[in-house]
Amino acid sequence: MALTIINSIASWFLRKRIDQIEEFIKRPHEVQENVCAKLLEAAQSTEMGKQYDFISIRNYEDFAARIPISIYEDIEPMIERARRGEENLFWRTPIKWFAKSSGTTNAKSKFIPVSEEALQYCHYKAGKDMLCLYLNNNPDSNLFTGKSLRLGGSKELYEENGTIFGDLSAILIDNLPFWAEFSCTPSTKVSLMSEWEAKMKAIIAESSRENVTSLVGVPSWMMVLLRQALAYTGKENVLEIWKNLEVYFHGGVSFVPYRDQYKQLIPSDSFRYYETYNASEGFFAIQDRNNSDEMLLMLDYGIFYEFIPMDSFGTPSQKAIPLWEVEIGKNYAMVITTNAGLWRYQIGDTVRFTSTSPYRIKITGRTKHHI
Repeated sequence: MALTIINSIASWFLRKRIDQIEEFIKRPHEVQENVCAKLLEAAQSTEMGKQYDFISIRNYEDFAARIPISIYEDIEPMIERARRGEENLFWRTPIKWFAKSSGTTNAKSKFIPVSEEALQYCHYKAGKDMLCLYLNNNPDSNLFTGKSLRLGGSKELYEENGTIFGDLSAILIDNLPFWAEFSCTPSTKVSLMSEWEAKMKAIIAESSRENVTSLVGVPSWMMVLLRQALAYTGKENVLEIWKNLEVYFHGGVSFVPYRDQYKQLIPSDSFRYYETYNASEGFFAIQDRNNSDEMLLMLDYGIFYEFIPMDSFGTPSQKAIPLWEVEIGKNYAMVITTNAGLWRYQIGDTVRFTSTSPYRIKITGRTKHHI
């Protein structure tokens, strides 16, 4: 009875956000222009803000003409200064966290700034919106009568010169509010274990005793976990372990190669799959309809979006365009300006718009694969 009440209250609370989502769907260009203006205002007194005279930027044309598009190597010197504890370089509030990710052209690790604003108003807001959109489409859901089984690539966090770096998933788990511990499995202690094999065994031992209603994680890793859970419990399929399991929130890689394998592991026509699009740099899009292969671009997370048409990418005629100039079916490199101090930053991903009312996208790959 108590769990049913909790489920009803949590569902009601999360669905209230739908009105705000519908607002940016109705007024996408105005919302994005407002995001850009607020970011410029917030950073006008920073070193970057003074260098490019943010205070005098009046519109998108000024913004695009004044601030250069960058890749990680361009901003690495300033990132390193911030990691040594310097403040007010590219964002007004202190940057304590840096998400370490591999994959630059020179094989060095990237250290992506994660501000308090990015944590609260991008990453955590997106986590709630993921649930909100799912519940809006599935009003009979019993998601909160059980727990969410989360699987991140979490490793240890490392402190250096007063700042902390590690996997984004470790940063997110380490900063979760205390009440989130009650709705997730495994415990934070197990989630942050660094040794993979020991961690998998601990997750399975702890989570197999819980009433798990949702899964969250990258398809490849989650597949390994589920197969090991079946071996551990001696069950034939995943629903024999967790009979109330109803949805899997996945992202990070294409789900297409895994779909049939998951249907074998979770043999249910009513089970739902929801795709998300997030990275160290931010959380960008969430599937907003059942049985869809498109994601809604989330426009009010403190991220301003621009897009470079791939038919001119890397050429002298390359030019970024704002959201209101994109076309359906074209391939674009994504450029972001964020509330963690990334300014017109190429994240290396390519997307294609399937709709402009609302703005829905599919991930199509990486820029280096198209060059």
